[in-house]
Amino acid sequence: MIDVSHVIEHGMVTYAGLPGPAISDHLSREASRARYAPGTEFQIGRIEMVANTGTYVDAPFHRFATGSDLSQLPLASVADLPCVVVRVPPGAPRAIDDLPFGDEDARGRAVLFHTGWDRHWRTDAYSKGHPHLTQALAERLVAAGAALVGIDSFNIDAIDTGERPVHTALLGAGVPVAEHLTNLAAAPERGGRFFAVPAPVRGMGTFPVRAFVIPG
Repeated sequence: MIDVSHVIEHGMVTYAGLPGPAISDHLSREASRARYAPGTEFQIGRIEMVANTGTYVDAPFHRFATGSDLSQLPLASVADLPCVVVRVPPGAPRAIDDLPFGDEDARGRAVLFHTGWDRHWRTDAYSKGHPHLTQALAERLVAAGAALVGIDSFNIDAIDTGERPVHTALLGAGVPVAEHLTNLAAAPERGGRFFAVPAPVRGMGTFPVRAFVIPG
């Protein structure tokens, strides 16, 4: 199994402008000793975070009030998906507007864009000038029947304006979006199966995932 998700750590920033997670003990091992038999101890952790932390999946509710939230997201849309990895070469334009294969190869698959931008993870450069899809490519992926679309950069959309046409096109069609992937260099271009399952939280549209690829 090839792990393609970032580790979540106390205080780390995923999305510039949003707070990092606060991770602590709700019940420490030391305090738990008074509750249990001698030699028995537990730790109960506590985390306070925004949903857009680490590697995460967006459900339609993230963009649309009437869209499916995490609790309504079908498992078949985020688990055991055949996947293809699109290699975006170094120095390519930041706006990704094409596929290196025919549309039929996207049908029913997770289409994952490997840009290498994860090399900037947790640096100031990560949120500046990141690679992203274009509206035209997002609409093409919807028409082709892609099951999920993911990317290893700061956002699947450009953030130069307040518009988010890629999120709008994909989530509007019920296609989940996986952002802040990593280690896609280790994933095969064809033949793998992709998993990125969030907790089924009612009333939320985004949540961290443990994303991974099983090579074929």
